[in-house]
Amino acid sequence: MRAHIVWDWNGTLLNDNHAVLAGVNSICRSFSRDEIDLDYWRSVFSRPLKACYEQLLGRTLSDEEWSGTDALYHGSYNELLPTCALAEDAEQVLRDWQSAGNSQSLLSMWFHEPLTEMVTRLELVQYFSQVDGLRGTVGGGSKAKYLSEHLVRTGMDPASVVLIGDVVDDAFAAESVGARCVLVTTGMTSHQKLADTGHPVADSLAAAVRLIEDRAS
Repeated sequence: MRAHIVWDWNGTLLNDNHAVLAGVNSICRSFSRDEIDLDYWRSVFSRPLKACYEQLLGRTLSDEEWSGTDALYHGSYNELLPTCALAEDAEQVLRDWQSAGNSQSLLSMWFHEPLTEMVTRLELVQYFSQVDGLRGTVGGGSKAKYLSEHLVRTGMDPASVVLIGDVVDDAFAAESVGARCVLVTTGMTSHQKLADTGHPVADSLAAAVRLIEDRAS
């Protein structure tokens, strides 16, 4: 059975770590907390994001505060979005996987409209059988439910699916639908936390795809 890759976007295909960190630090400043560096954020990042930020800030957030916090983050993130580029090997990996006769799709917890706009602008649409982002106004939940819905749209058997992502929640989401997962160290999670999931870990997108190919051979 040929593998179908479901790609994550932020921190996986898109190198946006600096924009993410800027967004997090905008929240730290708004709550009079010291700013953090990327290594620290990688060590504490988790989903759901509301609980993660409550741990970071050392306080509980009301639903209203969380909504404002999420908006503050995305406002800062969007200012830096034009400076974000694809991961170094992203387009080559997508092209090679498609050229080999394989299928792939894109599922992100970023909002659907800006996601599809960016994927279109970067001329990547032709590589994906389906592109799905978050359809809502507040983000931060688990990917599990959205992955299940995404696979219904693509018509893929979960047993043939490999999710490639950069956070522990990607592993949880894959497990929840009976799919496989390869995690990459390019984004928001430390190598150790990824390895602790028990799923394969790669340091690049190309290395992640090789792990899938090696298993199929």
